[in-house]
Amino acid sequence: MTSKKTSTKMPISPFAPKTFANLKALAGIELQAMASGSRYVGRDDLVLVRFSKTTQVAGVFTSSKIPSAAVDLSRAHLAGGKARALVVNAGNANAFTGKAGAKAALDTAKGAAKLLHCKPEDVFIASTGVIGEDLDPAPLLAALNTQAAGAKASPSDWLAAARAIMTTDTFPKLASRTVKFGKHQVTLNAIAKGSGMIAPDMATLLAFVFTDANLPARLLQKLLSEANGKSLNCVTVDGDTSTSDTCLMFASGDKKLAGAPLRSLEDKRLAPLRAGLNEVMQDLAVQVASDGEGVSKLMTIDVAGAATDAAARQIGLAIGNSPLVKTAVAGEDANWGRIVMAIGKSGEAAERDRLSIDIGGVQVARKGRAVAGYDERPVAKHMRGRQVHISVNVGVQTKDKKKAKGTARIWASDLTHGYIDINADYRS
Repeated sequence: MTSKKTSTKMPISPFAPKTFANLKALAGIELQAMASGSRYVGRDDLVLVRFSKTTQVAGVFTSSKIPSAAVDLSRAHLAGGKARALVVNAGNANAFTGKAGAKAALDTAKGAAKLLHCKPEDVFIASTGVIGEDLDPAPLLAALNTQAAGAKASPSDWLAAARAIMTTDTFPKLASRTVKFGKHQVTLNAIAKGSGMIAPDMATLLAFVFTDANLPARLLQKLLSEANGKSLNCVTVDGDTSTSDTCLMFASGDKKLAGAPLRSLEDKRLAPLRAGLNEVMQDLAVQVASDGEGVSKLMTIDVAGAATDAAARQIGLAIGNSPLVKTAVAGEDANWGRIVMAIGKSGEAAERDRLSIDIGGVQVARKGRAVAGYDERPVAKHMRGRQVHISVNVGVQTKDKKKAKGTARIWASDLTHGYIDINADYRS
């Protein structure tokens, strides 16, 4: 039996924005946030997004070996490349729920399909919340059949949708860019939720990107996978990968924006869209790290000189996931030896005697040792700020003795007592 939970207030992240931008309406896309009462009392916890018949879809999902029922269903539906609806519920992850969970996800998809007169295979489902509790689809279906059927969906209520999918988040996460697309302008809107159980592994958290561009699913998938690898897969709060991680991208295919068919990522019309998508998703990634449970500081970690970009990413994550590094940052302790430790345990190649470290733009170590006359005071001052920048070069050389060029940027939160308080009380 699932207990009801009132919408308790978490300590607000110090990075929470004071105002939120009004995202533009997109042709062929309508949103509706509603209260199902399935877990939370006194707040919206269910989102329905309706799409035009021309909408194409792409997605990346958790690589957890124990995915949620919603992940299984949406991953299967992705093969069709088309979307007519997205249903997202907050409060119950519908994970580790066996056949009952699979039925609940399918029943929800069927309910939305009936409402919109489409096939269940064109409906995508995402769920977030507590693991291991059966999801009763009845409140979700009731909300769809009353609130969704009886009220007009909004083409522009992005903020309400972003709020409705929150769990332990302390602020809604939205991002938008308008870019050139051939002879036209197209818009990219995105919302996300994520605060805890955040570690890069295919897709981290729930994130949804929407555009009015006319794009085939095949190219959409390539664009999303590429952008995801440089954004959501480069953020970490606590090193734990969710069973429910889902990132979906929908292109409504506004007929006014149709031109000659796009066949390759190298098509010059895609360059601004590609750059805009990277910006939107990196914006979301930074917002998630900035809302990490109990966060007091945001770490930006740049890694260079690695054997490959993938190796650089692993080194950056080893630093960002290290409890010793995270607590040093939380405690404003300029203990750079913990960074050295984290690099060494990453499992990736690193040259000890060519290793360099900068903190806040200050040279800390060069050629595998502390710089001569190292003065900790400017570093300590930097550590007292809200944002901490760590830059390392691990000094790997190629077989022909050239400097390796693998790079990555990682965003991570610190680790405070607030994280313990939130997670010790999550289900109660």
